Amino acid sequence: MTYAHDEDRWHADFVLDELGRWQFSLEAWTDVFRTWLAALEKKHAAQQDISVELLEGAEIILNAAARAPAPVRAKLRARGLELANQTKPVPERVEQALDPELTTLMAYLVDMDSLTRHDQAFDIVVEPVQARFASWYEMFPRSQGTTPGQHATFRDAERRLPRLAELGFDVIYLPPIHPIGRTFRKGKNNTLTAGPDDPGSPWAIGNELGGHTAVEPALGTLDDFRHFVASAAALDMSIALDYALQCSPDHPWIRDHPEWFVTRPDGTIKYAENPPKKYQDIYPLDFWCTDREGLWRACREIVEFWIEQGVTIFRVDNPHTKPFAFWEWLISSIKEAHPETVFLSEAFTRPKRMWSLAKLGFSQSYTHFTWKNSASELREYFMQLHQTELPEYFRGNLFTNTPDILHAYLQQGGRPAFRVRLLLAATLSPLYGIYSGFELCENAPVREGSEEYLHSEKYEIRVRDWETPGNLNEEIRIINRIRRGTPALQQQGNLSFHATTNEQLLCYSRTSWQNDLLVVINVDPKHPQAGTVEAPIDTLGLGADTPYVVEDLLTGDRYTWKGSANFVSLDPAQRVGHVFRIVRP
Repeated sequence: MTYAHDEDRWHADFVLDELGRWQFSLEAWTDVFRTWLAALEKKHAAQQDISVELLEGAEIILNAAARAPAPVRAKLRARGLELANQTKPVPERVEQALDPELTTLMAYLVDMDSLTRHDQAFDIVVEPVQARFASWYEMFPRSQGTTPGQHATFRDAERRLPRLAELGFDVIYLPPIHPIGRTFRKGKNNTLTAGPDDPGSPWAIGNELGGHTAVEPALGTLDDFRHFVASAAALDMSIALDYALQCSPDHPWIRDHPEWFVTRPDGTIKYAENPPKKYQDIYPLDFWCTDREGLWRACREIVEFWIEQGVTIFRVDNPHTKPFAFWEWLISSIKEAHPETVFLSEAFTRPKRMWSLAKLGFSQSYTHFTWKNSASELREYFMQLHQTELPEYFRGNLFTNTPDILHAYLQQGGRPAFRVRLLLAATLSPLYGIYSGFELCENAPVREGSEEYLHSEKYEIRVRDWETPGNLNEEIRIINRIRRGTPALQQQGNLSFHATTNEQLLCYSRTSWQNDLLVVINVDPKHPQAGTVEAPIDTLGLGADTPYVVEDLLTGDRYTWKGSANFVSLDPAQRVGHVFRIVRP
């Protein structure tokens, strides 16, 4: 380690060149030789008598020789005897003491009696790049056909992959692809009675055809799925699977392992609830049941099975409702054998529980971004995600929408609101995602005041025209291209907010070495907004009177600015924001 005198701190770095969990600790010891050498140099420079100091040094060297390996021992013994030889002139002995070779020989001979080791080993987890930086797209394979109401297959979904790759997505996330339960199957718009053609919710996992390691036959075969995964890989995309530890009433585990579920006093198995919502088609697992070890092993075997099929990314459904001890055990054991795996936590819960899941091993997490829509809310929330200790262990994946969450901002703001949220998500975090239909600005709720979609894809098959006029395809393509070409957008902890004279204008910078961005967004989707924004010229190394150019990466337009205060006007009907690259003089 190297010592910085002004900071009074020691520093070191080392290369982590393999995936997996690393550990480091700290050792310190009294460097008797160099302490003596430093004092000798000072006294010699002051022309003081150092004859006794030379004898002390000889003693230090001879003691070190006694514990040195054989090749070094003879050299050190000779050096010590030379230093102790009082018949030699003092200047000659000082020169021998200051010989760099002697310092090198002594450097690795630690006096173990003075060695102190930190009592804790610190962990560093090295994960794939996609744990840190990726653009996600969520789609239901069964909706990727062209005939309304007709169940699509993996082969149909595969035909959409080149288009998604061209739009710049890295991860394609699929809801559960397993056989769907028939008992208490939900109908359209979450009605309690399903029609004969209603496909049911994919999260009601399992029927007589299999459970978590089986494929819904209407989608195809396991070979078809593997082909789908390989086709995505050929396009430099990865497939993420939903890992939902729950069962339909028809799941084989209900028959084979009833002890894995909670049985109520009336003899019925308890179904899932999130008041006022009820999920009669889903049975939660009892992770503290009498056969806990058997259940936990079975849950791990599910992950191992899909890894064998080529999947290394798992979006975990509601992990905060399962024991934290289970996740710590499962993720650590999986990553020990498969360090290439990535786990996304879908935990819309209290912040401390979200942070704790990250500490237990989750690579990334959903966030409360969906509910942060004003400039003040966004500033407060993302200062926490970027400017605290959180970047050390928590990575937020900003999904603009999900099958469960259609925020009022999107419902009421129309197409401009979708453009605002897309630009915010893609530039506030290295990880972001959209759910199918976002690019078409779908914003009809099932009822006023609800965040559920009308004709929710969770309960029915949706066939869309992806080229519908007004789509956001071109904006998504441009934004993802900017993300891939801009290092400042690929890391966390480099975000700073800057003042504006209009609270509807949000201004922030993302910085990296010689690659600085200044983002300005109008968060009001309904009205033009204008004002002065404060560019961080001091941080950017720009003088107060020096003109500089900002280039909008979204359009290619360039503007010459001067000083920190500059005027911006944004009409959401035309342009919702700027992503400025600072062009240095």
